[in-house]
Amino acid sequence: MGMTTRLALLLGTTALCAWPLVKASGQQPQPDPAASALTLPELEVQGRTPNQPGRGLVAQQANSGTKTATPLIETPQSISVITRDQMDLRQVQNLSEAMRFTPGVRSDAYGEGARYDWFYLRGFRADTTGVFLDGLRFDSGALAGRPEAWGLERIEVLRGPSSVLFGQNAPGGIVNMVSRRPTDTPQGEVRLSAGSHDRLQTAFTSSGPLTRDGTWSYSLTGLLRQSGTQVDFTPDDRAFIAPALTWRPTADTRLTLLSHYQYDETLGSEFLPFNGTVVPSPFGRIPRSRFTGEPSFDTFVRRQYSLGYEFEHRFNDVFTVRQNLRYGHVDGDWRQTYGLGLQPDGRTLNRFSYESRRASSTFHVDTQLQSRFVTGPLEHTLLAGLDYSRTTFNNVQNGATGTPLDLYAPVYGRVVRNLAPLSNDLQLRDQLGVYVQDQVRSGNWILTLGGRYDWATTETENRLRGATTTARDGAFTGRIGLVYRAPYGLAPYASYSTSFLPQLGTTATGQAFRPIEGEQYEVGVKFQPPGRNSFVQLAAFQITQNNSPTPDPSNRLFQVQTGQVRVRGVELEAVAEVTPELRVLGAYTYLDAEITRANDGTAGNRPNGIPAHVASLYADYSFRDGWLRGLGLGAGVRYVGNTPVGNANLGLVPSVTLFDASVRYDLGRVSPALERARLSLTATNLGDQRYVAACDTQSACFYGTGRTVLGALSYAW
Repeated sequence: MGMTTRLALLLGTTALCAWPLVKASGQQPQPDPAASALTLPELEVQGRTPNQPGRGLVAQQANSGTKTATPLIETPQSISVITRDQMDLRQVQNLSEAMRFTPGVRSDAYGEGARYDWFYLRGFRADTTGVFLDGLRFDSGALAGRPEAWGLERIEVLRGPSSVLFGQNAPGGIVNMVSRRPTDTPQGEVRLSAGSHDRLQTAFTSSGPLTRDGTWSYSLTGLLRQSGTQVDFTPDDRAFIAPALTWRPTADTRLTLLSHYQYDETLGSEFLPFNGTVVPSPFGRIPRSRFTGEPSFDTFVRRQYSLGYEFEHRFNDVFTVRQNLRYGHVDGDWRQTYGLGLQPDGRTLNRFSYESRRASSTFHVDTQLQSRFVTGPLEHTLLAGLDYSRTTFNNVQNGATGTPLDLYAPVYGRVVRNLAPLSNDLQLRDQLGVYVQDQVRSGNWILTLGGRYDWATTETENRLRGATTTARDGAFTGRIGLVYRAPYGLAPYASYSTSFLPQLGTTATGQAFRPIEGEQYEVGVKFQPPGRNSFVQLAAFQITQNNSPTPDPSNRLFQVQTGQVRVRGVELEAVAEVTPELRVLGAYTYLDAEITRANDGTAGNRPNGIPAHVASLYADYSFRDGWLRGLGLGAGVRYVGNTPVGNANLGLVPSVTLFDASVRYDLGRVSPALERARLSLTATNLGDQRYVAACDTQSACFYGTGRTVLGALSYAW
């Protein structure tokens, strides 16, 4: 079935899903759905995790910081929440775009690539180990790729080591995506979009009760897209559907079934040389649209689905039990011809032809028992949990030296067909973790203590060599944090936390690698003034990562774990609805990142791709009176400082400043018949500035995204 056929089918499905609810309403204007959507979900019992939809840019609490319904101001770690309204305001299309105005995040780290979301948290790569969906690990290396932002209710970004609650992770932090789910009141939206690179997209979401008493409720979200990208021959096509069902037999018991299916067609990123991108070559600059692969060979198709549930039961005022479970599968076929650097003539690109067939199945389950009790003057929220995950990963790779390509006058059609086996592996990964956390309140003081022990086993079968290796790791991680809720909405805090990340491989003597370990010291202050819908946080931190692999000085074919990276930094974030008309997002990050120990001469250097300064500001204004009533305007600016080329710092990628803008209009101001309909237009990189997002080496540079314009017509109820 072609993408055009899928587009037509989803348009029909969109209309069918929307019509019963529009008909039921009599097509009459109703009270503000945003207000009604907030009413019933807030009547939940204590211990409820904050997973119901909310409205506005400013979140009050998040689940990721403590796995309990804890206000952001009482979480002893820096955490940001990107709400559904914020994503809609900017017409966010993916996870990278969503985090562009979030502190501590280096988003769009490798440019436009449509396959994956590449990003760093506090100077450490986080996209391969730090992505979670509904509190359970989402990623399978980079295979699971780019989740659908339209299917999310919000995104929670927890910065700093987070292994005490979530297991193995890099020390920069995690990103927890929260799926759309059934609501207690009928609501939904249909959206038709079109924009740059012949983008056509239709999306819908619908949710509400299925029975009069609210025992059963549903959610159904879907999207279909047919689009190109700024690179020739490269599509960005997707089909996505996510049904959900909630059963609430009593006020104390809730079971929500969550599922999704996603199909992607796109291509790989372009590996371009430093000369011709960052700096001009004698032949000029390489066009941003240049495709370095082979149109008749390159392909990337990914299929993924998941099915799981969230269960919660409240026994009494003290005990609540929860269990989250998900099974997921993803498989993909990938063929790419990519660049390996320039020949001496300065214009001919050496290439490598590569193909990979990958498949991964995952099973995750997290069981928690929460208890609330008092001991003397102390109020406790005690959480004990057991989580288990199992991943099966198949990876078959073939490759061969490809034919060269003239970057300034490309001629395609010379495909290498006989690729030699590179690897054929089957990998089984198991992780079992036991954790305990106590949040102790005494007056205005909140002390959070947490500890966890993990057992991780990785078994790798090398089918080419007929050999199997097994790595077993165990690690204790913990966190201690103290918050003081001062008057006038101020909350200074301090915390210490640790993380671990198992590593595959052995030293020259056959000794298995130890897990990479991270530790962080953080102090900060949060401000949420009473009566104001705003949230401001300032944090200063130091993260040290130990056991990083570096080249073995005695045997360059192996590595030893003597490397160390230290990152010191400051983050500032402000999210505020200043007035009913004006909303503002602001963020600033300063990172002093340094490789403090290494065997390859890179000690003292800044790590690859890490800018010292990242800043952003976005403002949105809605006209509520006068002849401009119904009009909304938004403007944003983003700054990313220069970044080094590789850990060896072989050059610098210049800093860049980008501008965004948006405009929208509520069509109900034109005619009552168009009540709840809206026109929106957003533009990112408004000046169409050509820039390089990053260079891993002088042979692997990646252009950033040029000007992208997206228009949408939506109807919400």
